[in-house]
Amino acid sequence: MFTTLISVTELDSLLKADESAVVVLDCRFYLTSVEQGPGIYREGHIPGAGYLNLDHDLSSPITPQSGRHPLPVFDQLIETFRLKGVSHATQVVVYDDCGGAMASRAWWLFRLLGHEAVAVLDGGYPAWIAAGLNVSDQLPQPQPGSLTGEADSMMLLPLEQVAAFPAVGLLVDARTPERFRGEQEPIDPIAGHIPGAVNRPLQLNLTADGLFKPAEVLQQEWLSLLGDYQPQQVAHYCGSGVTACHNMLSMEHAGLQGSKVYPGSWSEWIRDPQRPVATGE
Repeated sequence: MFTTLISVTELDSLLKADESAVVVLDCRFYLTSVEQGPGIYREGHIPGAGYLNLDHDLSSPITPQSGRHPLPVFDQLIETFRLKGVSHATQVVVYDDCGGAMASRAWWLFRLLGHEAVAVLDGGYPAWIAAGLNVSDQLPQPQPGSLTGEADSMMLLPLEQVAAFPAVGLLVDARTPERFRGEQEPIDPIAGHIPGAVNRPLQLNLTADGLFKPAEVLQQEWLSLLGDYQPQQVAHYCGSGVTACHNMLSMEHAGLQGSKVYPGSWSEWIRDPQRPVATGE
């Protein structure tokens, strides 16, 4: 069972051994061009892969109070996963083309619902192509699966606990340093970060070739950041609750289990002008 990362060679071997035991899901998505992901999926993808749309499948509609990618309705999400062919015994593999930044959201949602056999394809679609493996433009017709599940609230940091969290734990922001410091903000209307948070950009989880760093390297880096905090005292956030999951994934891959995600993240936090904003380091 793969629960954090899987290599392209490992996935290729799984598919050749018994493709019916694996569900592969393409999560390519671009915040600046929301139709581009579904379009390139139709042009070519890993054979048999279904598609998960960040806006429509992995999020619910935006409200005046919410962030940019609110949590999906869990009953609908389970039904989406079922229709993709997922059952309790299914090994799920999710991928994108941006180092796992989008696919990690799907990974986290599966884990949130209690499905542990889910892994992000290390290196994603570019690594699959670089390995010379087959691609297809055929749309799959999966048999519906029988997945059930219930969201584990222990994996969530709710909005009402965020302000006080830095007093008892480590709140980690996955955005770039420039966005964290408030020097630039290309997406949200207000720049800065949640007071008391620390910054670990998701890019630090990856090597120059877009693969995750070895688990022992990630563990050393995270332990250096955590100091006296335990993994269970860590909560992750980002712009909209998507790339925060990348930091959680890297911790889990490093053997540091039990951190949380604040799903509303920065784009929800700034909806209320009464909530404080910090800038600088």
